[in-house]
Parts: sequence; C-alpha cells; structure tokens
Amino acid sequence: MFSKKSPDFSTQAIHYGYDPKDHLGALSPPVYMSSTFTFPSAEYGGACFAGTQKGYFYSRISNPTLDLLERRIAVLEEGDAGVAFSSGMGAITACCWTFLKPGDEIIVDQTIYGCTYAYFHQGLARFGIKVTHVDLTEPQKLLAAISRQTRMVYCETPANPNMRLVDIAAISHITHSVGAIFLVDNTYCTPYLQKPLTLGADIVVHSATKYLGGHGDLLAGLVVARQELAEPIRMIGLKDMNGAVLSAQDAALLLRGMKTLAVRMDRHCDSAQVIAEMLNNHPSVERIYYPGLKNFPQYALGQRQMRRSGGMIAFELCGGLEAGIAFLNALKLIYRAVSLGDCESLAQHPASMTHSVYTPEERKRHLISDGLIRLSVGLEGVDDIKQDLLQALEHLGNTHAKARNLERYAQ
Repeated sequence: MFSKKSPDFSTQAIHYGYDPKDHLGALSPPVYMSSTFTFPSAEYGGACFAGTQKGYFYSRISNPTLDLLERRIAVLEEGDAGVAFSSGMGAITACCWTFLKPGDEIIVDQTIYGCTYAYFHQGLARFGIKVTHVDLTEPQKLLAAISRQTRMVYCETPANPNMRLVDIAAISHITHSVGAIFLVDNTYCTPYLQKPLTLGADIVVHSATKYLGGHGDLLAGLVVARQELAEPIRMIGLKDMNGAVLSAQDAALLLRGMKTLAVRMDRHCDSAQVIAEMLNNHPSVERIYYPGLKNFPQYALGQRQMRRSGGMIAFELCGGLEAGIAFLNALKLIYRAVSLGDCESLAQHPASMTHSVYTPEERKRHLISDGLIRLSVGLEGVDDIKQDLLQALEHLGNTHAKARNLERYAQ
C-alpha cells in the first residue's frame, strides 16, 4: 500500500489507502452494502456514538467503502479529510447548511451552475441568508463588497458554462481578511488539473458524477477540507441536515473511475485544445471561451493556476437561440445531453437547459447568451468529433460571424 507521500497522482489514485493483503488478497476493494454494523459490546456502541471510539456503526455516518473513497480524494486534493455525498448538490448544500445561519451573507461569483444558483436564491435566501453576486474575476470588486457579515465566498473556476476563471489565491486572501470561508467548486478541473486547497481555498466541492466518475453511470458529490471543517460538514450538514448519503455501490464505481482519471483527463485536454483551435477560426462561431487559447482573456491565469486547460469548451453561435437549437439538432455523433466529463462527447444549450432557471435578464447579467453552446469533449477520436462539429456548423448555412468582441466577455 502506498503512503500519502507517494509523488505520482495516478499511483495515489490507484493504490492509496488499500492493501489487498488486508482483504483476503482481493485486488478490488470489497463493497460493504450493509446499512448498519454490529457492536461487540454495548459499551463499544455507546463509545462510537460518543465519538470516543473509532469504528463503523451506521452507513449514514461511516462505511468502509465510503471511507476509502474519502481518504483517497483527500490525498488527491492535498487536503485533510473528505466527505462523500449522493450528488454534487448534496455536497454544496451540506457545506452551506453547516456554516451559514440567518443574517449571514454568502458572496457568490457572477456565473455559476443553474441548480446552484436556484439553491442559493430559492433555498438560502428564504431562510434569511443574504446572497450577493460579485464578479470574482476582478478581486478588487470582492474587496469592495466583502464585510464582517460575509460568512462564505463561493465560486466555480472555470465557471459553468462560460469558462470564466477566478484567481483562487487572490480571492482566498481577501476572503480570509474578514474570517470568511472560501469554497471552490473544482468539478471542471478535478484535482489532476487544479488543487484549490494548495492555493488558499478552505473547502473544495465536486460533482463527482462528472470527470471523477467519468462514465456516466453514477451520481456522487465530494467535499475535501481541513479536519475542523470536514467533521461538522459530516456530522451536521450530511448526518442531520440533508442526509444525502452516497451508496456503497456508487462509491465503488467512483473509486474505479478515479483510477483512470489522469489518463482520461489528458485525452480530454488534448482533444479539447484541437477542437477549440478549430472553432476559434470558424465563421459561424462568434466567440469561443477556452482557457487554452491565447486570445482567451484570462489565458495567463489559466497557465498559472491549472496544470492543463481542461475538456470543456463554450462557444457562441452567430444567430443566437435559433442557431443554437439548429446546431444541436444537426449533431450526429455528439450526444445532446446535460452533464459532462463522460467518455462520450456531450453538447447542450445552457439558456434552455442547465441555466433555464435564470430569467432572460439574469442570464444577460450573468453573461449567458442565448446562442451559447456548452461542449464536453469526450474520448472519441478527435477527428470524428471535429467532423461532427463541422457538419453541424455547415448545417447553419453560410452565416458570417460578427466581429469577435472579447472585451465584452471580460467586462
């Protein structure tokens, strides 16, 4: 069994925390499907509940399969402890319910996933928590907005769906100046491409449904944080507040998926770079947002903060909503589907799908245009993906792109 100090990411993702000798030589970790665990004595059971005895006693709180998963993701993110959930939204809500109370403020980046946006405004806000949106791509705006009322700052980087980046180190410094907690959604990058905790973030969350699982066959969420934050997230946010417990079977699938994370992410990144460069020069594409392009407004930040540029691309089509729908309907290889990070390439239209909870005015304010397409580049042959995109763009007709105005994106 390899120790925490093993330097290679893939070695840790495959081996950390598990030794076949402890499990009758089984190469793959056993899946503990039991909902509860017996006590050798009444005193032992009481000690487990009192927190003075380590052990497994009820799978809503602790399970050997989940324990291995949580320890492994913590090592990959270079954090102290992990907590597993049945979805990414379960992970996010548990963090918020644990640390926020009526009268507190959460400052949220300008662009975030639609369901997270809905939770903040339809969930937290109705319980007396102030939700304030600030453009975190400009740290000075956070400096002007933050106060002693601020309890948490939240962002995705890259942001879903328009790929805007947040300077994690700069935002963490400002957040900590008032004693607030900085929470980063690292779903798009995974710890293979970006490690927010090493840059100053307090909590990292994942929709592990996406790249970490990688095969579109599970729902899961993960949190990694310092022990003093992870423990209340487990015992308050998960156990008492939302009960979004990951099943042992899904934990086993996730452990399996994480073994190939590095090789999959490299393939996603390789193909996405090729496709982004192709789209960058296509007349039907008005704007493209990909951190690996040198004309991306935050290219330098991406090079500094991320190992590679990722497998997600966003681009705006000339023709707006009508063009976006026509483009999706013309795809043949690439699936029309939400989610991301799977082996299959997936394309969707945020304005009518993942971000439809936003009003048209809110989408405009949060930089989500009607013609925006979100593309999750899969593991198929890159030439096959390119050909499908080209034939779908050709289907739009001989539309000439307007002059690309990247300054508007940066505002």
